[in-house]
Amino acid sequence: MSSDLTKLAELEHATWASRKEMFRLGFALLFIVGIVLYVGSIGEVSHQLIIASMIGGYMAMNIGANDVANNVGPAVGSRALTLTGAILIAAIFEAAGALIAGGDVVGTIKGGIINPASIGDTQVFIWVMMAALLAGALWLNVATAIGAPVSTTHSIVGGVLGAGIAAGGWGIANWDTMARIASSWVISPLLGGVIAAGFLYLIKRTITYQQDMIGAAKRMVPILVAIMAWAFSTYLVMKGLKHIWKVSPLNAAGIGLISAIAIYAITRPLVARAANKLANHKRSVNVLFTVPLVFAAALLSFAHGANDVANAIGPLAAINEAILHGDIATKAGIPLWIMLVGGLGIAVGLALYGPKLIRTVGSEITELDQMRAFCIALAAALTVILATHLGLPVSSTHIAVGAVFGVGFLREYLKANYARMVETIEEHHQGEDRRVVEQFMERFKLAPLQDKATMLEQLKQHQTEAELTKKERKSLKKVYRHELVKRSALLKIAAAWVITVPVSGLMAAILYFTIRGMMLP
Repeated sequence: MSSDLTKLAELEHATWASRKEMFRLGFALLFIVGIVLYVGSIGEVSHQLIIASMIGGYMAMNIGANDVANNVGPAVGSRALTLTGAILIAAIFEAAGALIAGGDVVGTIKGGIINPASIGDTQVFIWVMMAALLAGALWLNVATAIGAPVSTTHSIVGGVLGAGIAAGGWGIANWDTMARIASSWVISPLLGGVIAAGFLYLIKRTITYQQDMIGAAKRMVPILVAIMAWAFSTYLVMKGLKHIWKVSPLNAAGIGLISAIAIYAITRPLVARAANKLANHKRSVNVLFTVPLVFAAALLSFAHGANDVANAIGPLAAINEAILHGDIATKAGIPLWIMLVGGLGIAVGLALYGPKLIRTVGSEITELDQMRAFCIALAAALTVILATHLGLPVSSTHIAVGAVFGVGFLREYLKANYARMVETIEEHHQGEDRRVVEQFMERFKLAPLQDKATMLEQLKQHQTEAELTKKERKSLKKVYRHELVKRSALLKIAAAWVITVPVSGLMAAILYFTIRGMMLP
């Protein structure tokens, strides 16, 4: 009897994963069916619009599954938020951003990458938008399945480009715009990585490399939180609220500065009070960054929902405009039902399929703690502000993932540098008493950064004695070569970024010819 129960339990466990997958698929299909019923109930609508709304909902779910991980992944990886808490926060703020600040007008041809006047025929334009939307969604679905965070903007850009060329020839494309988009493959991750690494190094120099970490944290954490407040206030005004409130970059920066001053005044006594209860340890300093990280995840999600919902609903709005008015528009009004499809679709996709990419960004590239995750979130906002000011094309996905890599590679460099210091210490001890070496290493570990340099200089003058064995020297070289960033993740993600536009473009061209073949008499 007991063996039968054991076998039953094993069978139950073995089928659990497949049942979870069936639940996700069932709920996703239920959402699509709900879109069909809702759109069909709003009045006399064509079959084309119902099909387009289904594809738009599918695209929105894939945006939620793939792109939102960049906003909350670092917070989850650092354990500032649980996976469930992050999904709830992101779903609420993504949907709120889309519905509140998504705008009442949206660009139908993403980035002006094709000239719609070269298409001419309204029906052909509808087929182009359908093919582009479906191709972008399919590529995002594939990328999510293999665990590669890619740009949803680039996915839809590739789709519009491929379908547009299929319909109107090579001359329809704006190749100058495409060259700028291609440049963002390099600009975005490099900017994000450098800024994130810079802030992490600043935190290490000013806080964790100090003997009195808690005292240093009392001084620096309110300043860092104020910088974050300035960055996110400016970012939200410039990007998240741009559809409902037009503000110049200078005025946005001024609003951000006022917010930063107010946040500094509020957080300084709160941080001091919290710090007084903590031990003088790096883990304690990490605790002080937990609450700012939660706010960062929420604000990034709101801005993302407001800004990137257009990737799902822009082509859908274009199709709606073409069907209702027979026009090929570069700008289109957005009915409430289209905004609901986009906003709710992002939230549903995040809840069903978001955890896979959240884990990838949060823990499968490099190990994150709260300080590192804070630097990544801050870099995401600052890079968008800097790129907007300089007129550089950037991808929020590439920025966030680039920031994760930047933090990881800085850790590798610092660890290798410390290993070299240890090797220097061991090499310049000529005696055999290991206690002398261990005592020196303990003093070296606790010393401030400036004192470390002095101690190393003294060692080079042979002022202490000990000996490094051959076995220990070999062990040190292994530490020196230790990798803290998974190279397999780097190669997989970089490859996915490079092929996003070509693959989605090729898929869109094939889909366009398929749709045209079915629709022509």
